[in-house]
Parts: sequence; C-alpha cells; structure tokens
Amino acid sequence: MTRPGALGGYVRGDTPVHALDARAKVAALILATVGSFGARSWAGLALMGLLLAGALAASRTTPRAVLRGLRPALVILSFSLLANAVVLVGQPGISWEGLLRGARAVVRIALVVGLALVVSSTTTPPALAEGLAAVMAPLRVVGVPVGGVSTALSVALRSIPLTMEEIERIRCAQLARGARLDAGGVVGRLRGWGQVLVPLIVGLFRRADELARAMSDRCYTGEQTSMAGPLALRDGLVIALFAVGAALALVLW
Repeated sequence: MTRPGALGGYVRGDTPVHALDARAKVAALILATVGSFGARSWAGLALMGLLLAGALAASRTTPRAVLRGLRPALVILSFSLLANAVVLVGQPGISWEGLLRGARAVVRIALVVGLALVVSSTTTPPALAEGLAAVMAPLRVVGVPVGGVSTALSVALRSIPLTMEEIERIRCAQLARGARLDAGGVVGRLRGWGQVLVPLIVGLFRRADELARAMSDRCYTGEQTSMAGPLALRDGLVIALFAVGAALALVLW
C-alpha cells in the first residue's frame, strides 16, 4: 500500500497508475480539475468523487493521504465554509444555502488535491515535467515558454516534500536544544515557531541559489527535447474516461 513518507513525494510502486504515461496522468488531472470546479450540482461532484475513488484504489493511495494533503489548508477551508454560512447583515444567523455553497467549494478543493496527490505520488519529477511540457506544447504558438513553465512546476512539486522534511528536521533540532514550541499561549507559540521558520527560510533561499547555479552551469535555456513515443491504448482510455466524466459533471444539473 502506498504511504507517502512526505506529502506529494514520489513513491515507487507497480500499480496500474504507476504504469500510465505521465502525459495521460497530467491530461486526466486537468480534465478532472475542470470537471470538479465546473460542476454545478452535487451529482456532478459525486461523479468526480467516483473518479477520485477509482484513482485512489488503482494507485493504492489511502484516503488518509488526501486528508494529510488538506491539512495545511484546513484553516482557510474552515474560514471559507464559515464565511459562506454566517450571515451578519440584516437578520443574523446561519444561511443553509451559503453553507451548501461553502461545502461545495471545500469538496471541489478536496477532489483536486486528492487527484493531484495521486499524480505526484506515482510520477517521478522528470517524467512529470516532460508530461506537463507535452500537454502544454500547443501554447508555444502564442509565445508561452512551455519548457520553463513545466520545469518550474516540477521544481515546485519536488520542493513540497523537501520543505516538509526540512521543517521536521529543524523542529527536532530545536526541540533537542530545549526550545518549547508548543508551550504558552498563541503569542508564545508563534514566537517559538519563529525559531523554526527563520532557519527554514534561510535554508530554502540557499537551496534555491544552489539550484540556480547548477542550472546555469549546465547552460539551461528552458528548451526540452522530448523522446517520448506515442501514447498506449490504456493511456488513451484513461484520458477518454476523464474527458467523459468531466463533460457529464458539467452538464448534470
């Protein structure tokens, strides 16, 4: 069973999703995002939820991993839900229509996060960058630097698990030095976590500078030469499945 050690990190495996071409997974993720945010009814969201459940089962990713992915945005999601539900003007109270509207927004985000987690945990960063570049290739006509954009996205995805590992390493080091990160009130805790955030930001800037120098030394220009062959039948079937699912989610009322 796939249990990512760090959120969003690639996990080696032999599942059907691992065997898919990165281009097919990126295209399916884009279609699922369009279907999730474009669905106007709970029936459409339920259909996208079925696709997510199938992707989780095929990749052997646990629903717990999806909840871990939502945890960093839990405060924002909770605030969004309350902001839509609470009425302060006129007759104060709870608006059930607003509550449902906020719940739909939370469900949409959960669907996209779950599918993005499936893609990132079953695709290596180089393959993901190549898949992104292949899917965005038509944008070269309008002058979009596809190679640079795909590389930047790949580096960002790779940085997520590295950043989480760095936070945990610094936290353990500060605790070993006697820091009290969870003691006192809110102000005290924020001051304590400053001992983690400051070295974290310094380390991230240092890592970014080293990466920039390495790319410059290798004469990186943003152009990529793809050696990928044609998509297999299973890849086409997956894209077609998500395209039909997204279309149905958009028209269901």
